[in-house]
Amino acid sequence: MSNERVLVVDDEQLNLFIIEEFLEGEALQLDVQSDPLAAWDNLQSADPPFSLVILDRMMPNLDGMEFLRRMKAEPRFADIPVIMQTAASSPDQVRQGLEAGAYYYLTKPYEPEALISITRAALEDRRSRQQLISRAIRLQEAQRLISNVEYRFVTLEDVAHLVPVLAAMCPQPEVVAPGLSDLMVNAVEHGNLGVTYLEKSLLKWEGDWEGEIRRRLELPQFKGRIASVRAELSPQAIVFRITDQGDGFDWQKFMQFDPERAFDPNGRGIAMAKAMSFSNLTYQGKGNIVVATVAAS
Repeated sequence: MSNERVLVVDDEQLNLFIIEEFLEGEALQLDVQSDPLAAWDNLQSADPPFSLVILDRMMPNLDGMEFLRRMKAEPRFADIPVIMQTAASSPDQVRQGLEAGAYYYLTKPYEPEALISITRAALEDRRSRQQLISRAIRLQEAQRLISNVEYRFVTLEDVAHLVPVLAAMCPQPEVVAPGLSDLMVNAVEHGNLGVTYLEKSLLKWEGDWEGEIRRRLELPQFKGRIASVRAELSPQAIVFRITDQGDGFDWQKFMQFDPERAFDPNGRGIAMAKAMSFSNLTYQGKGNIVVATVAAS
């Protein structure tokens, strides 16, 4: 990690000390705040901006949920990932946090490894999204001239190359790029390579997810499998059809944010894509085809 800035907000000094100690070995600049109102002021004036916020849920004066709602209401903060750390872990409380935009959750007390792993995952997700968005915006004007196009892809590297090209066809590539990336990565890992939800969770915690993807690409049962993405542009909409050669999956349960998966390092991509990136998202057949629609204006 490079020295990215992280805002830590918790009204308990002991909790701030624990987080500082747990993340001591990470190359991060921590700004720890026990006063949420002062933390909000710091967030607004930060230059360079923060890359991540670690936020306590229950605080006086400005609780974590209201802090989070304020963040997500301002476009300049909407892309900053938030790790909600809390003792409030009932399904309804977790659902409220997920719907407000806290896609990373930790239940107090937690082990150092849990905080380190989810911090790394949140920052890596944001870096990947920022790179895709930047490339998509540069390509936007040329891509609007396309009426329909189809690409094949095999690896995660292929996905990284294609997402900016595809997102640039849309009015707001910065909104569409993260959702496209999640759907296309799913086609590679879960579709063509058969990585299960549990397997990905374990690989994410251990930090060897991409290595396992490269290994599976060389296995005889998976070698030669391809996925495809077709884009069709009309005056009304841009429609993406993503197909893989896997056995499908039970996609229905991933269409909404599920509190039971809130503490996992993965499992939010489809729900996030449906809620934020597309005007419509549907799976077909056994789940190896997904159709994502973006309104043209």
